[in-house]
Amino acid sequence: MKKAQLSGSIRANVGKKDAKALRNAGLVPCVLYGTGEQIHFSVRSVDIEKLIFSPDVFQIELDLDGTKKMGIMQDLQMHPVKDKPLHIDFLELQDDKKVKVMLPLRTTGSAIGVMNGGKLRQPYRKLKVLGLPADLPEAIVVDITKLRIGHTVKINSLPAENIEFLDPQTAVVLSVKMARGAVEEEEEEELEGEGEGAGEATEEAATSEE
Repeated sequence: MKKAQLSGSIRANVGKKDAKALRNAGLVPCVLYGTGEQIHFSVRSVDIEKLIFSPDVFQIELDLDGTKKMGIMQDLQMHPVKDKPLHIDFLELQDDKKVKVMLPLRTTGSAIGVMNGGKLRQPYRKLKVLGLPADLPEAIVVDITKLRIGHTVKINSLPAENIEFLDPQTAVVLSVKMARGAVEEEEEEELEGEGEGAGEATEEAATSEE
């Protein structure tokens, strides 16, 4: 998993009035939990937005007034209109403790079914996994090159080295559906075969006429 660094300041006061003052100053109230006592701190909004609006998931090294902690964003509250972060919960990471994370699902290759006119569907953009921090990949990558029309990819067929998928094992995460004008490869081969046969018959007829 990708890593990032973020600087924060310990909050002297905790409360709604203090949180509002922080936001007005361009800061975001945060809390770090998971190993005992919670740590309340704030980070610059412009710094955290670079991570929030990235398609990647990060393990974040938090520098809190000189004390460094490794964490990962677990809960994010956004302003409903301004699209600005209001509050963020970070889970502190420990090397020997498994953590639940939402990882992006990405594809590679061009599906045979799509090239034949089908439509690729991806109901899941992220998948929930459980694993040690060191074992967590940047993303779940699936090669869809051999995916034909009508074929699906389920969670129980995904690569899972040292991680556990927490979504339903039979859930379909990728599929190629029939679209108007789509032709199965087998049908194309049959049509080609019929065309070749018709051509041979025409040549034979022409020969007999001569």
